[in-house]
Amino acid sequence: MYEIERKFLIRRPERRWLEQHAQGSRITQTYLLAVPGKSARVRKRVYEDHVSYTYTVKQKLSNMRRIEKEREISRDEYEMLLTQADPNRRTIEKERWVLKYLNQAFEIDLFPFWSKQAYMELELNAEDQHIDFPPDIEVLREVTGDKRYTNSALAKTIPAEDEKEL
Repeated sequence: MYEIERKFLIRRPERRWLEQHAQGSRITQTYLLAVPGKSARVRKRVYEDHVSYTYTVKQKLSNMRRIEKEREISRDEYEMLLTQADPNRRTIEKERWVLKYLNQAFEIDLFPFWSKQAYMELELNAEDQHIDFPPDIEVLREVTGDKRYTNSALAKTIPAEDEKEL
C-alpha cells in the first residue's frame, strides 16, 4: 500500500486544548535492523481502553510517497521482535493526538524532548491534495522533505527546537 504523507512542524498545542478537541494515545516505537533502503519498526500504542501492537516496513519512493506494509501483531511477537532492535537508534516515546477537521485526520505528535514544538502529519490521497489546516494550530513550517524530522532520524539525533520560530 502507498502512503502519501505531509509533515509540518507546529507550535506545541496546550494539553487542555488537545484533550477537548482530539483523541490521544501513547506510542512506544522501536526501529529494527532492516535491509538497506527500507525501515522496519514495531509500535506499542496505548489507548484509554486497550493496547495495540503493529509491525511496519516502509520503503521511500519520494519525499511524500512510500510503500508501507503494516500488520497488527500479538504482544508476544512484539516482544520477540524487540530482540532485533537497531542498536544505533533509541526507542521513541511520544503522545499522538488525532484531530479531525473538515474530513481530514491530522496526527499531532508530542515528544518529551521538545516543550515548544510538535509534529503534525496528514495522510493524503494524492500528492497535490489541498489541505485545510485547523485554525487553532500554528504551522511553523513544512518539514516533509527534511530528513532530520523523520521518526527514524529522531531515533538517532534530535534536532534542537528552532528558537527563532518559536
